[in-house]
Amino acid sequence: MESRQSKGRQGEEAAAAFLREEGLFILGCNVRCALGELDLVCRDGKTIVFVEVKTRYGKGFGLPQESVSLSKQRKLTLLAKWYLQRHGLESRPARFDVVAVDFRDHVPQIKWIPHAFDARE
Repeated sequence: MESRQSKGRQGEEAAAAFLREEGLFILGCNVRCALGELDLVCRDGKTIVFVEVKTRYGKGFGLPQESVSLSKQRKLTLLAKWYLQRHGLESRPARFDVVAVDFRDHVPQIKWIPHAFDARE
């Protein structure tokens, strides 16, 4: 039986491949700091895109994108600010996307939600 981390990694790999096909450039995967982790950091033209990937393997927990709570949005906002400051990108436009990956039938079904939410304080 696969671990939760292994399943999550598969979802992130599927999401990254999908976003590459859509023309985004992957800047980082699983970017960690003391505050937490960003699943994917991408560039879409001049825009820095922070992508939260949610993966499901069954129907029991609702749609993957429904699990990006307000508290998670706040945490992602802090992580994005840290990333932009660390890389000197504060003047660049940025956005938050969600990629929902559903492996219910062993083939990833991907739903990309650009501009999924605004920065939260």
